[in-house]
Amino acid sequence: MSGQVEAPALRAAAGRPRPAVRFNRRQLEPYALLAPATIFMTLFFAWPALQTLLIAFQSAQGSFTLDNFGAMARDTDFRLAVRNTLLLLVLIIPIETTIALVMAVLAQSRLFGRDVMLYIWSIPLAVSDLAAGLVWFSIFTSHGYLNSVLQDLHLIAHPVGFLDYNNLGGLVTAIVLAEVWRSMSLVMVIIMSGIQAIPPELDEAAESLGAGAWQRFWKVTLPLLKPTLQVALILRTTTAFQVFGVVLALAGSALPVLAVKSESWVTEYRNYQLAATYAILILVLSSLSTVGYLLLLRTPREVFQR
Repeated sequence: MSGQVEAPALRAAAGRPRPAVRFNRRQLEPYALLAPATIFMTLFFAWPALQTLLIAFQSAQGSFTLDNFGAMARDTDFRLAVRNTLLLLVLIIPIETTIALVMAVLAQSRLFGRDVMLYIWSIPLAVSDLAAGLVWFSIFTSHGYLNSVLQDLHLIAHPVGFLDYNNLGGLVTAIVLAEVWRSMSLVMVIIMSGIQAIPPELDEAAESLGAGAWQRFWKVTLPLLKPTLQVALILRTTTAFQVFGVVLALAGSALPVLAVKSESWVTEYRNYQLAATYAILILVLSSLSTVGYLLLLRTPREVFQR
């Protein structure tokens, strides 16, 4: 009986027209908000990266070849460029991250003049890498501010060539100082966002249990900042592999790095294939560093679930 009753009802339901699917405008809002960034990334990052990848595996006649990578390995300054890039990376990232972490903690404290310090620290955010290089060039050049001050204080009798091509220590020091000064504000802003996301109740609970300021920072704040530090390190390491404007302004070709070598093969020799090969090497090294940070600074899943 139940089957006989259900059969007419099913046939009646099958004969009814199905309601038209209505799209809710709110469902399209996330895609509309992401569309400008997606278009920008596609046009100015993804598509040029694909074109560079294709050029790196092409000869001057357009045929497929791997000779460009051999030519890059045989380049006179190739090993120097790799060494200098990694040397700058090893020096810049730890110094910059440590200073930015201290700045972010001080900016979140209740110190007098905190707002003024925050404004001053944010100034480098508006300075480009080439402009920062020119500013520090005016400080370290033979007739710059540093030599003038040292001579006025009678600490030196003659100008010191900090930026001479044979003074590797002076060149590296100047570039590290300029690059750290230019980018530490960006890292500070990222770390500040992570500190603000930490519930203040955790710090208050640790303080009520007798933990000092250093213990609260080391045991509470720093472990919870691991995802934020991961993002900051990935971002800065990727851009440090591409350091260009500061090196070009302070050292020129006296300190070859990968990005400057890629630019020189385009502007001086019009060898787009070899320039693209250097660019691919920078991309590979940046990708490997990103994978390394993702593996070394993994955060347990239960932290996010909480």
